[in-house]
Order: sequence, then structure tokens, then C-alpha cells
Amino acid sequence: MAELDGRVIIVTGGFGALGSAVAKKVAAAGAEIACLDHAEDPSGPGFRIGSLDLADDGICRRAFEQVADQLGPLYGLVNVAGGFEMGSLAESGLDPWDRMYRTNLRTALAACHSALPFFLAAKSGRVVNVGAAVAAKGLAEMGAYAASKSGIARLTESLAEEMRGQGITVNAVLPSIIDTPANRAAMPQADASKWTSPDDIAEVIVFLLSERARAVTGALINIPGSN
Repeated sequence: MAELDGRVIIVTGGFGALGSAVAKKVAAAGAEIACLDHAEDPSGPGFRIGSLDLADDGICRRAFEQVADQLGPLYGLVNVAGGFEMGSLAESGLDPWDRMYRTNLRTALAACHSALPFFLAAKSGRVVNVGAAVAAKGLAEMGAYAASKSGIARLTESLAEEMRGQGITVNAVLPSIIDTPANRAAMPQADASKWTSPDDIAEVIVFLLSERARAVTGALINIPGSN
């Protein structure tokens, strides 16, 4: 029997490069996968809902209820949904900060808020958030992104404490630059061999979703890629 056999797991941002890799790896471990995304095209395997504003609490909650109606009670949530934007405060103003908060942190907040009623009723559940290693320190023109991903780390730690003793674990992975087509196009001169593979990140996420990780909660796991 696969270690996630029959478990219903939602992957937000499930249409993108990392989300697709996570969904594939988690499905290979036996889970029933639901991919939710803001993208319009939901083509692909498994149960998928597109064109969602995942930062909207009501929309997110209704999507989670639809997944539960179709697939059964939720067991796990992987928050991959997010984005990246650069800009200095002096030149770009506050808009990038608002967008990065909404795209990276509020989506995770709304998803966790939508999943918790199912997890609390079952007295069991797994949450894995995707943060970023770069959020450990603010860098020039990356303040908005770093702040939003730092918020993911604090959300993970705080929610893990709130859920302690209730059978629900909350952890985060903190990858370095992820080797995706978009990142290769944006940084054509960079050495992508040192970046983090989506499959490697997905392997860690499968572990955190599994029974093997039942004693792990509140962890922020760095995934630096190739040495």
C-alpha cells in the first residue's frame, strides 16, 4: 500500500511548474489530488479547479467544500500558490508589497482557514507551506517578496502551535531558486545546475504529508539544491 493511499490532498498553485511536480509526486504516493489555481486553463490529470482568487476567503472555502464533496474528507494541504516581484520602495511604492502579501501570504492564510474545519473534525491533517530561503534576509528590491515569504514562516510556526495536540501538523519548505522554465528565461546567464529541482522539493513534501512525519510540526526546512 502506498503511504498516502486514498488521502485527499489539495495543492494550491497546482497548475504551475512546482505545483504540478508536487501533485504528480503526491499522486504517485497514492493520494487523491485536487489542484486549485488562479490560472484559467485547468487541463491536466486529476480534479482541478481554475480561475480562482485563492486570496478570497469565501471563494477559497467554497472550492475546498467542492473538493470534499467530490473526493471525500480532506487530509492534507500543500500551499504552493505564489509569485515573485522586484522593486525598490522609492521607485515602486506600496503596490508590490500589497501584491506580494496577497499572492504569497494571504492565499496561504485563506487556504489554511478553509482546511482547518475539515482537519479539526477529523482530528488529523497535514499542512505544508512553500516559503523561500531568501526570506531569511531582506535584499535590495526584494523587500516585498521577502516580507511575504517571511510571513509564511511565521504563519507556519504559529499555526503549528495552535494545532499542537490535535493531530494536525504544519510545516514549511524553504527552497532556494527553483529550476523552472520561467526562472531559466528570467536568468539566462545563471548556473541552473545549482538551483533546486521541483522533484526534490516534492519529495520532501511527500515525507511531511506522510505518517513518517507525524512528530514533525512547526519545522522550516531549507532545501538549498545541489552542492
